[in-house]
Amino acid sequence: MKYTRLLVYRLLAGIFVVTVVGIGLLTFLIVNIQTERYTKLSTATAQRLSDIVKRSTQHSMLLNRREDIYRIIKTIGTEPGIEAIRIYNKKGEISFSTADNEVNAVVDMDAEACVGCHLSGQSSVVTASNQELVRTYTNPAGHNVIGVITPIKNQPGCSGADCHVHPEEQTILGVLDVMIPLTETEQFIDDLRKTQYAGGVALLLVLTGFCGVFLWRTVNIPVQRLTEGTIAVMNGDLDHTIGVQTKDEIGFLTNSFNHMTHTLKRTQEELQLLNQTLEERVQKKTEELGRAQRNLIQVEKMVSLGTLAATVAHELNNPLEGILTYAKLIRKRMNAAPAMTDEQKAEIVEELTMIANETSRCGNIVKNLLLFSRKKVGEFKMNDLRALVEQSAKLVEHHLKMHNISRTMDLGDDVPEVVCDGEQIQQMLLALQINAVEAMQNEGTLAITLRRVSEGMIRLTLSDTGVGIRPEDLPHIFEPFYTTKKEGKGTGLGLAVVYGIVDRHHGTITVDSAPNKGTTFTITLPIDRA
Repeated sequence: MKYTRLLVYRLLAGIFVVTVVGIGLLTFLIVNIQTERYTKLSTATAQRLSDIVKRSTQHSMLLNRREDIYRIIKTIGTEPGIEAIRIYNKKGEISFSTADNEVNAVVDMDAEACVGCHLSGQSSVVTASNQELVRTYTNPAGHNVIGVITPIKNQPGCSGADCHVHPEEQTILGVLDVMIPLTETEQFIDDLRKTQYAGGVALLLVLTGFCGVFLWRTVNIPVQRLTEGTIAVMNGDLDHTIGVQTKDEIGFLTNSFNHMTHTLKRTQEELQLLNQTLEERVQKKTEELGRAQRNLIQVEKMVSLGTLAATVAHELNNPLEGILTYAKLIRKRMNAAPAMTDEQKAEIVEELTMIANETSRCGNIVKNLLLFSRKKVGEFKMNDLRALVEQSAKLVEHHLKMHNISRTMDLGDDVPEVVCDGEQIQQMLLALQINAVEAMQNEGTLAITLRRVSEGMIRLTLSDTGVGIRPEDLPHIFEPFYTTKKEGKGTGLGLAVVYGIVDRHHGTITVDSAPNKGTTFTITLPIDRA
């Protein structure tokens, strides 16, 4: 397994990133705060030094003792950590400097040291808002220097003294400029920065190492043992246990895992014990189920036979009773009247016709029963379904004319020949068309549509505008002997025979009907029965 996929690695990586960001930000803030603090401290030191020089020379300035002033400034300027101290008048002429090469030089009034008090290029114009100015600049040697400019004002003690009188309107007599190098401060700040960052890195390494060892011992090792235990159980070793003895969540998970393997082992042993007698039990149950199934089949056969016998007896009883009644009546008349009138002969002929019709009805019942019971009739071969539809239409044409029914046929041009039993298909078509005629009574429209719906299927639709079928009768219309016609008008086998023919051709038949809205039969047949 790659280390990058380990939970410990991802946790440690997250901790490392958070620690790096946190320590980095904290170290950066500390360094900036310390830098600002030491910069302010250097500035305050320069200001105090400037104030010390000013106070130390104030008395000598009042007495105009220049030698004393220069000696004091020279002594202070030789102290370590002082870049230079100089005095120049308001015109920028340096009258004294601890750096001898600057004496009598003229300061650039547009320089950084002067623009704080003077307007640019105007030596006589002094702003009133500045008492002391602090600046930081880089000297020619490339070192940063902090300078404090302290104006020397024309105090009343100076303007009124006899030694060197200055006019009262002259507010500034000169400027004291004290410059302290920032080399030591910058070196100290740089050392501080290095120390802080080194400490941050060290703290980062210590925290990361501690977290790594802690996570490895408390998370990775237990998880690894759990993984090994899971693999062992997956391979069938239910005796494997995990020896992690902790009281945290992982310890609870370990105890649960060990309990699970113990339970699985016990269950497996019970299953093995059950499997030893399973075949014998299954064999016994199979024999019992076989006997029960045979008994059930026998009972169903007897029930079906009883139902069929009762139905056939009921269906044949009515026409046979009529035949018997009319036969007895004719025999009685023939015995009572040897010489019959034309009227009597006509009655006998009518009664004989009734006997013939009822006998024909009995024959139809028996014929439909035979058709319904057969599973394979005729020969399956290639037949032109369009020709079969047209032929069946001709056979019922006279029924349509007698009942004032019109017919439309749309047989399509792309319908191929179909593998079927032509006689059964024609019988199916006749039965459906005769049903439609009987449903429409004395007027209506019969529509026949034939279409190819896919590469291997064709669809035949017969629609009428007759009385329709009630919703409660729809689920039963394909059941044998179920009829909605009046007593003696149907056997209830017509649609059952149709359903059997469609089923033997591996097709489907559906019906869509509602009272007084007509009926549509949709038959789908495969082009190739195989």
